[in-house]
Amino acid sequence: MSHVLQEKDQRLHTNIAGITMNTPVLTASGTFGFGEEFADFVDLSRLGGVMVKGTTLKPRRGNDGVRITESPMGMMNCIGLENPGVEVFLKDTLPRIGQYGMNVIVNISGSTVEEYGVLAEMLDVEGVAAIELNVSCPNVKEGGIVFGTDPKAAAAVVREAKKHTKKPVILKLSPNVTDIVTMAKACEDAGADILSLINTLMGMEINIHTQRPTLGNITGGLSGPCIKPVALRMVWQVAQAVKVPIIGMGGISCWEDAVEFFLAGASAVAVGTANFADPAVTMKICDGLNDYLATRNLDSIQDIVGKVQIG
Repeated sequence: MSHVLQEKDQRLHTNIAGITMNTPVLTASGTFGFGEEFADFVDLSRLGGVMVKGTTLKPRRGNDGVRITESPMGMMNCIGLENPGVEVFLKDTLPRIGQYGMNVIVNISGSTVEEYGVLAEMLDVEGVAAIELNVSCPNVKEGGIVFGTDPKAAAAVVREAKKHTKKPVILKLSPNVTDIVTMAKACEDAGADILSLINTLMGMEINIHTQRPTLGNITGGLSGPCIKPVALRMVWQVAQAVKVPIIGMGGISCWEDAVEFFLAGASAVAVGTANFADPAVTMKICDGLNDYLATRNLDSIQDIVGKVQIG
């Protein structure tokens, strides 16, 4: 597969915070492995980037019991950040996936502010295009409060990461908050180069026959088409309040969904749960975006960013 920009994707070529992207279509962390798993279905170099599986300082085995369950128009998961740890990623995985010519964006999680700084510094290496901060994790030093629900805590994570890397820093916003705009502005003020949103909504399912929760962790992250209206609303709200670029995600499963996010103010989109249903969905979204722009005689995807007509 070609690692150069395909002629038909000229309209989709973009640059976000210094990251050159052949198309503004990325894959969301936790839904696409390390990218190589999809190489038979997708031209990985055609993607704007692959947000690889969540990475932590030490290896994690993840949660026990059932980890994934389907829900109406979506799914829930409680994987528990199972991953081999950052050292294995740097030594084995990163050199291996470098052959695909894709932007590798590493999603990182920590239990303390300091862990984010350590991870950011370790990943400040050739072959990593950016880091994405997953703040939907509890801060063990602060009694278990989730970083992503406290503007001060999220901002502290951003500042710590920025101190330890020259790579663009993406902050992934959690929707499980009262005011998404306050969170977004706090992270922008702390130095985030890009905001990505939304992460999964918290959900639960109960098996009425066993009368027990389906998921081993009791609750899990809800994703898929059912959350798209919430995600779209939050992207639109945040786009009105910040100047940094936004990567929109949450329930995108076709090119029409992606167009909605661009109109709402996203400069790029990330596809998650839809990859499980159709491994080639990102390529179909790229093709659909090309056709949409061509039929309107538009030269660039930027021509529709934030162009939703209100009033």
